[in-house]
Amino acid sequence: MHVRAQDAPSRSPPAGYRLPDSVTPRETEVLTLVGRGMSNHEIAAHLTISAATAKAHVARLLTKLDARDRVQLVIRAYEIGLAP
Repeated sequence: MHVRAQDAPSRSPPAGYRLPDSVTPRETEVLTLVGRGMSNHEIAAHLTISAATAKAHVARLLTKLDARDRVQLVIRAYEIGLAP
């Protein structure tokens, strides 16, 4: 199956959508890595932080972005253009 460029879903964020001001730059980095499919351990290694710290960042993102689970975080990352 081939998808033409004009038929592909847009990866640009919805008009007016942006991260809440409460999301820190580090949490934005973590959200980007979650959007790339990284686990907490992979995020920790990539950012040279502990796995517990990575898990805490993800937990705060779940709350701040009103996401039920990691899948919804990935969706949020796509919506705002942080995921490929």
